[in-house]
Amino acid sequence: MRTTYSIRISAFIIILGILLLSGCSTLPKPGPYTEPAMRGYEELVPQDKELSALVYDPLEGFNRGVYRFNYYFDKYLFLPVVRGYQFIMPDYAEDRVSNFIDNVLEFNNFTNSLLQLKFKRTGTTLARFGLNTTIGVIGLWDPATGWGLHREGEDFGQTLGHYGVGHGPYIVLPILGPSNLRDTVGFVGDTLAFRNLGPPAWVDDDDVTLAFTMVSSIDRRKRIPFRYYSSGSPFEYEQTRMLHTKKRELEIAD
Repeated sequence: MRTTYSIRISAFIIILGILLLSGCSTLPKPGPYTEPAMRGYEELVPQDKELSALVYDPLEGFNRGVYRFNYYFDKYLFLPVVRGYQFIMPDYAEDRVSNFIDNVLEFNNFTNSLLQLKFKRTGTTLARFGLNTTIGVIGLWDPATGWGLHREGEDFGQTLGHYGVGHGPYIVLPILGPSNLRDTVGFVGDTLAFRNLGPPAWVDDDDVTLAFTMVSSIDRRKRIPFRYYSSGSPFEYEQTRMLHTKKRELEIAD
């Protein structure tokens, strides 16, 4: 079973590499909707002006390339899959799937709230999981929110930030999008913990885990309204970089 899973992961990586190479070899003509501006804010203002919008981005050339790749992947593969999913699934069924996924991923919220010693949030998350798993029928419904137990979004990147770890250089990850060194490490930590200690380890079925990963990825993209190169701004890359960094700072401070 695990050999089959490894083969599928290897095939996915190979296909991803082919898409990356083909995407980079067929770049569209430059324009505000297809390619980010090659000049940053710092080149357009006097040198004695300090810009709070600046983010440490020593890998900017690489990041811009990944940003363009994500545009192609999103437009020609990911979003068509999402639209197909939405076409096939009734809205009511989509909501049930989203609730189920959120309930399973409460594992990450619980572990990171506990690691941050946020005991109230830890208790809230545990209560949510218990209520939604039982009364909500394995999480297909979310009665906990209606009873005032709201979902706490915590991840290992926030846990590292909570203990003073800086965000480090800005990174644009293939498919996943904006991140930074700290949050990338956090994402790997969350993935390993979820895979080896969370629900996948309880089920111990690689086919089920793979199916959950695929459906949850589609569901996650469906919920994100952002579309690459839809802002009409030649500085979309810079704006996205700044907004993501500020968003993460606020989440860690919460």
